[in-house]
Amino acid sequence: MHDELIAQAQAWLTEDPDPDTRTELARLIDAKDETELAARFSGTLQFGTAGLRGELGAGPMRMNRSVVIRAAAGLAAYLKKQGPPAREGEAGLVVIGYDARHKSHDFAQDTAAVMIGAGLRAAVLPRPLPTPVLAFAIRHLGAVAGVEVTASHNPPRDNGYKVYLGDGSQIVPPADIDIAAEIAAVPSLTTVPRPTEGWDTLDDSVLDAYLARTDAVLSEGSPRTARTVYTAMHGVGKDVLLAAFARAGFPAPVLVAEQADPDPEFPTVAFPNPEEPGAMDLAFATARALSGESAPDLIIANDPDADRCAVAVQDGTDGTGWRMLRGDEVGALLAAHLVRRGATGTFAESIVSSSLLGRIAEKAGLPHVETLTGFKWIARAEGLRYGYEEALGYCVDPDGVRDKDGITAALLITELASQLKEEGRTLLDLLDDLAVEHGLHATDQLSVRVEDLSLIAAAMGRLREQPPTELAGLPITRTDDLTRGTAELPPTDGLRYTLDGARVIVRPSGTEPKLKCYLEVVIPVGSHEDLPAARAKATALLGAIKRDLSTAAGI
Repeated sequence: MHDELIAQAQAWLTEDPDPDTRTELARLIDAKDETELAARFSGTLQFGTAGLRGELGAGPMRMNRSVVIRAAAGLAAYLKKQGPPAREGEAGLVVIGYDARHKSHDFAQDTAAVMIGAGLRAAVLPRPLPTPVLAFAIRHLGAVAGVEVTASHNPPRDNGYKVYLGDGSQIVPPADIDIAAEIAAVPSLTTVPRPTEGWDTLDDSVLDAYLARTDAVLSEGSPRTARTVYTAMHGVGKDVLLAAFARAGFPAPVLVAEQADPDPEFPTVAFPNPEEPGAMDLAFATARALSGESAPDLIIANDPDADRCAVAVQDGTDGTGWRMLRGDEVGALLAAHLVRRGATGTFAESIVSSSLLGRIAEKAGLPHVETLTGFKWIARAEGLRYGYEEALGYCVDPDGVRDKDGITAALLITELASQLKEEGRTLLDLLDDLAVEHGLHATDQLSVRVEDLSLIAAAMGRLREQPPTELAGLPITRTDDLTRGTAELPPTDGLRYTLDGARVIVRPSGTEPKLKCYLEVVIPVGSHEDLPAARAKATALLGAIKRDLSTAAGI
């Protein structure tokens, strides 16, 4: 095994175009570090519906230039087999965007070179920009595909490679399987032509077009008075969000200075994800320091590639208490706002998101669809007008960006906050109204991060072999093993439990080493006076479900 590992590593080393990973790999070979070499050469990063995502480093189990060049070559081969592009006589265009993580620019340039070498056209966005700008650019420029180099809110050591097709939405099966087969068929990097020029570097006109499109998100003449504190979470959202807010006529957001500019090390947070404990602490501190006319009405946060949007509100009257709204709460607020504005079309959400959206859509007489998790599925809902998932992702303008977009979602929630402010009300007041109208839909999540991925498989196996019959004293009335699929959903690795007044879904994360359990309880509410008791009951039930589920899964 040792000699085989060394031989594999040396063969990889001879092809590696990156001096950084060559140095790293040569050091491991010289040290005969079998543990580290095995970790890098025990297989290959799997290309799936999330594209690629993994830790930076040398070898086929890490994200590096060699892996990206192979992925780009496989994508190019797939695109060429799909037939002629929309514009006859012209090679298909692939648009490439990238964030500010380590190696993102290199991976974008390599992708462009491979596309040109394969006889396609390539255009790279002018600098690190939000993922939704790339999703917009695909349709705006009539491209056959797009690539975004990003690991979104993963740790600093990670990077990733997200693929979109010409409709501007992320790939779904069988495209991922077909592209993976083409990647596997690349015999050697020496067979992949990579010219040093020939692609376009776009100017700001595509960004200007994206910003112009944001006009469609807001109602003409709507109030624009809400004040915000904003954090880019060390990512690429700041300049685009500030430009969009200025264009809309909102007060300029107060920036969380320590997190305003791109930094691939994400120095102020353990994980650059607004949902993670502590990630919003600096934003809360910034908001608390403002008072009087400068006091903010809400806090807005983007994740590092700005396709997600987090919202926090003042919870109390003294200006010191702030809390994050759950993704399901923001999802319901945006839906209610769009309904009030007279929106028509399908409202879509992932199966792990709150059932409140369905209640809102039903009362408004609008179609409602549940999909598998991920915007690759939500974006494909027929007649989509609005889509969201609980992980802070919102698609509020599907004709412009057929993916989650943290910039336009921030605009729309700030418009809603402005409208409520004019009425002497807040986002929390509207949430109370929705609870009284449709029942209190309270959600929570049990999320377990692991080093050893086998622990996730073991937990799923335990739940399948010894399924719970009740949780928190509530009988489980139905169990769906989602690997079999349903009449509405294709197969996926997950379990869904329906209880009397509650719902639980358990699934491995598709992008992180986590087991995720999504909990929802629905408590009928007679009036606003009943809300405190309903919330107390919901909190107790969610806590008990979480404890019982943790025991059943062995986590």
